[in-house]
Amino acid sequence: MQVAASQSFRRVLSSMCTEPHPAARDAAERFLASNPGDPTTYPTVSALEDEAVSLLGEITGLSNPHGYIASGGTEANIQAVRAARNLSESDDPNVVASESAHFSFQKAADVLGVELRLGTVDEDRRADPNAMAELVDDDTVLVVGIAGTTEYGRVDPIPALSEIAHDAGALLHVDAAWGGFVLPFTDHEWNFDHAAVDTMGIDPHKMGQAAVPAGGFLARESRVLDALAVETPYLESTSQATLTGTRSGAGVASAWAAMDELWSDGYRKQYERSQANAEWVADAFESRGYDVVDPVLPLVAIDVPRKTVEALQERGWRVSPTGSGELRIVCMPHVTRSMLEAFVADLDSLNL
Repeated sequence: MQVAASQSFRRVLSSMCTEPHPAARDAAERFLASNPGDPTTYPTVSALEDEAVSLLGEITGLSNPHGYIASGGTEANIQAVRAARNLSESDDPNVVASESAHFSFQKAADVLGVELRLGTVDEDRRADPNAMAELVDDDTVLVVGIAGTTEYGRVDPIPALSEIAHDAGALLHVDAAWGGFVLPFTDHEWNFDHAAVDTMGIDPHKMGQAAVPAGGFLARESRVLDALAVETPYLESTSQATLTGTRSGAGVASAWAAMDELWSDGYRKQYERSQANAEWVADAFESRGYDVVDPVLPLVAIDVPRKTVEALQERGWRVSPTGSGELRIVCMPHVTRSMLEAFVADLDSLNL
């Protein structure tokens, strides 16, 4: 059987994955057979993971980070809920997030037997601290803030959520899976240096331009990792705090290589290109009479009729809607101005 050609990103506009940087691709290939899940047996990739975590700490304002390279944002979010549950004394733990939280928190609640409470968002689609505070009680073990929401690219008021969490004796987790590699170049308050954040998810395989899978789970204190650790008596290493056992050495090496190559000037330039593209396409749709959600980060949501979206999909454009039905365009590193111009030209040519 002939192997199919790899996915082309030429018409992909709604994905939060992108083409890996050449250095990240090369590193992934060289570490395909290594397993950072057993760091004593595979010390080279383990050392790269330590360096990758250190770089993630630098990006997120944490000088002494604890954590590891995960499979992605879902794993990081599950681990945050798991650690908070394990560190608490509650018999009936709950997690408080907003309606804009990623669906992985529903998975976490289901798998871990934790109640998930969702507060409303404000007029700008950010978590409403007052609504979140009303849901917090003595059994709340974790409050969640999003730094770059999946649907609208919004940044929740992280310092305010931090106060709510710690007043209740809960931890604060920030999901920066997508936004973490663009937010360092903005004025938003979102990281460990801006607020008393306890844990964070940040994905090198999104805007970080690493190969899939390469997420990141970070903690301010070692006790978080300790709360996740289990004994591994048949491995050379004696304990393991990760969710998965065998992990991708390719992901670890790729994450390290991408960050080593691009942090910080490369990421800054890419953010500026992506943000400019988002603003260009927002203006293009707005000038054609569409209602557009302003792109505070490189993500545009546009109120486009469903039949128009379907017609664009039939022309090969990979686009998807928000939960409310708006068209989402995520200006990832592979999205160029010429791609967006071609997309708008196809929009103009539709006879609907």
